[in-house]
Amino acid sequence: MSQQQPLVSVIIASYNHGPYIEQSILSVLGQTYPNIELLVVDDGSKDDSVERILSLQAEHGFDFQVQQNQGLTATLNGAVARAKGSLIAPFGSDDIMLPERIATQVAYMADKPRVGICAGNIELIDGEGKPYPAKKQHLDVPFRSLDFDDMFMDRKPFPPAPTMLIRREALEEVGGFDPLIPLEDLLIQLKITAAGYTIDALGVVMARYRQHGSNTYKNHRYMIQNILKSYALFSDHPAYDQVRYRFLNSMFLKTANRDRVLAREILKQIPLQFWGRKTLRGLARLYLAPLRSS
Repeated sequence: MSQQQPLVSVIIASYNHGPYIEQSILSVLGQTYPNIELLVVDDGSKDDSVERILSLQAEHGFDFQVQQNQGLTATLNGAVARAKGSLIAPFGSDDIMLPERIATQVAYMADKPRVGICAGNIELIDGEGKPYPAKKQHLDVPFRSLDFDDMFMDRKPFPPAPTMLIRREALEEVGGFDPLIPLEDLLIQLKITAAGYTIDALGVVMARYRQHGSNTYKNHRYMIQNILKSYALFSDHPAYDQVRYRFLNSMFLKTANRDRVLAREILKQIPLQFWGRKTLRGLARLYLAPLRSS
């Protein structure tokens, strides 16, 4: 193991992902980059996750702790405090790293100290690990470097959470993850770019993101609450109202024929002057389209 290469701390916070956790851990252990420490924390799972992780730990010897449920961001902060790496990779317990991912990111960040986060592209897979059809994939999103306004105003494609490699110095400068906002990716991206770092997202597929019934993004109410809380921390930005209501319009359109109770709640939050095409399309779905399952 070369002492010239920075130590990368990969943190997997596991919660009720028994069917997927082994693949996630093995994908980290199978990285071509040699200088990795793996920290796995089970955050109060009620399935067989702990037994599966213990079996792998006995064979591979990574750091593993079990705790009562604290939530994702609090769990990540606790693991970061114990981690020794200068680069931190939070990773989903249901996702899969491609073998060259960490090596590619470390090489890219080596001479770019103002890159606070390096990310890449993802391949979507289903609950059984099968790729979705090509038309549903976003494998070829080109390179982009994002500053705060790019992130806050959604001017470029967002960096996918399963590919984030975070410079520890930047993470500590912004006070780590916010334990009061358990949706970790958007807020840490906003905080780090607000501190003057960039997020560079490479045009390379780095992870497989698993879509299944318990994905966080499918809990629309949870997503809305936490994203609005994240945006509200930057309410002094001149585009805050525009950003807030554009997001609410998008969520109104998305929920209009999936969760009509929630859609009506969202609509009440959008002042008439911020109505647009998405509002009108959402109204058509709300009152004319058949109800769809989420």
